[in-house]
Amino acid sequence: MSTITSIRTLDIRFPTSIFLDGSDAMNPDPDYSAAYLQVETDSDDGLAGAGFVFTIGRGNDIEANAIEVLASRFVGRDVEELLADMGATWREMLHDSQLRWLGPEKGVIHMAIGAVINALWDLRAKRAGQPLWQHLASLTPEEIVDLIDLRYLSDALTRDEALDILRRGQDGADVRQRRLLENGYPAYTTGPGWLGYSDEKLERLAREAVADGFTQIKLKVGADIEDDRRRLALARRTVGPDIRIAVDANQRWDVDEAVEWMSQLAEFDIAWIEEPTSPDDVLGHAEIARRLAPMPVATGEHVQNRVIFKQMLQAKSLEILQMDACRVGGVNENISILLLAAKFGIPVAPHAGGVGLCETVQHLAMFDYVAVSGSLEGRMIEFADHLHEHFVTPASVVGGRYRAPTAPGAGAEMLVSSIGEWEYPGGSGWATRSKP
Repeated sequence: MSTITSIRTLDIRFPTSIFLDGSDAMNPDPDYSAAYLQVETDSDDGLAGAGFVFTIGRGNDIEANAIEVLASRFVGRDVEELLADMGATWREMLHDSQLRWLGPEKGVIHMAIGAVINALWDLRAKRAGQPLWQHLASLTPEEIVDLIDLRYLSDALTRDEALDILRRGQDGADVRQRRLLENGYPAYTTGPGWLGYSDEKLERLAREAVADGFTQIKLKVGADIEDDRRRLALARRTVGPDIRIAVDANQRWDVDEAVEWMSQLAEFDIAWIEEPTSPDDVLGHAEIARRLAPMPVATGEHVQNRVIFKQMLQAKSLEILQMDACRVGGVNENISILLLAAKFGIPVAPHAGGVGLCETVQHLAMFDYVAVSGSLEGRMIEFADHLHEHFVTPASVVGGRYRAPTAPGAGAEMLVSSIGEWEYPGGSGWATRSKP
């Protein structure tokens, strides 16, 4: 038997606002950050679990404090018992009667639950000697369904339906796993499209993206319609007619404004419009999707829980579901979202623009391909080429495709040197910079 001996939470921030990396119509000066958790045990194997919540600067300390409060409940607990029944471990946190009052199942506390759960999954996959995607895919349908909570979902997804999806997913799973290891998983890049970039930088990065094998790029929109038209025209001339261009408004508009704005951009053959309005507005997204058809609506990176995803699928609010590794309550809840998407026949194209998101969400998408949807049709993972060098097992994209990770764990562990440099505010990297 081994126990959790300590937890350590850290406020890690990177000054990405200097070069306007990550800038969009709603977030003009983000400093990509991670409220980071380490879970340590007294096991002889020396393994530790890592998890985090992605933020964009101010408030990262609030998230780190929430993670510390939640994770501290597991200090002194039996590791094998917690890891053996991750469904029960997740529900223990999710159904805490007093913590639920701070949500329920939304906001800072819910994302902190996700960081703790993801750190425990990282530890479990490391102990199994498998990358997380492969470890999840090795579970039986019954074991997977036992991980999730069908409360509030059963009108859209029953246990029997979830089991049926997973049992069908077993057919050809070995073949898909081999293909994934050989060929990787499709990616698209947001690299050229940050709103603060100059035209020269947009054009150069778009040209490089095509040369690197990407078949889709994404541009931020929503600040000025004429500027959007000019930038899209530049991007289309640069990449040609065969490369898909998606756009992302980052929740900028009301419903009518979204329809009017995007109608003026339709001539550029838009692959999808992402987050056109509030992530909580299920019916608003449905109206936008209805009026802009056949232009697809994509959303999900700020959707706060599985219940909102259920409603969006029921209301036909989205044609592309963009799950996030850190927005909801961790791996368990994301599995239920993958099952909902499979039930409704909606492709999943995960959000992965922030620090560590490429490293972590790739495991969920690859698990989906191997064990849930069994399909790559209409599916790709976002890629932004920022800050991967700070992770022990950085995401690798070659020829426009994510290479399937083979290292044990969930991909969340950061380098000790990077933590020392960018812990806020005392890290060496902040010593010569003004604090935001």
